[in-house]
Amino acid sequence: MRQQIVISGVGGQGVIFVTRLLAEAAIIKGFSVFTSETHGMAQRGGTVLSHLKVGSFSSPLIRPFKADGLLALKSESLAQHGSYLKSDAWAVVNCSNHVTPKIDWSVFTVDADNLAMKIKNPKSVNLVLLGYTMAVISESFENKFFCSIDDVKTVLENQLADKKEMLGASIEAIETGYYHRNSKLV
Repeated sequence: MRQQIVISGVGGQGVIFVTRLLAEAAIIKGFSVFTSETHGMAQRGGTVLSHLKVGSFSSPLIRPFKADGLLALKSESLAQHGSYLKSDAWAVVNCSNHVTPKIDWSVFTVDADNLAMKIKNPKSVNLVLLGYTMAVISESFENKFFCSIDDVKTVLENQLADKKEMLGASIEAIETGYYHRNSKLV
């Protein structure tokens, strides 16, 4: 298994939290993992970019045109960080309207903001998007996502064992995204 995934958003959206969840899930699966992030002005709503490499790699940064996928917590992130994607990559974008890629990527959109509001947990957009990503990528590609929703739930249970309310809300958020089936392939 070798996957390179870029996760992009702005400060406060939980980009680093999602990256750490996925890194822990990779470790549970027995894979080597590298992560790296940039979050300079994130406290003021600036961009947060995270690199996740699963498998045998020698450095944590993903080079341009090498990423297998992009999780974009904001629709602008596709234009801003799409240069990391290889030509046959996938992207999952949090937005309420149609996104037209400039290259031959498989782009899935989901209104994760709206789904998070429906479960009365607006801060869970990151987990809703992650759950949705895990579902559509596993369903749509032979080279499936490196971990399952159960792996991520295990990580959440380990990290939030003493915070039952937060754990329940996190599980609900990831399942909301995972079981949302109104995907749009662009």
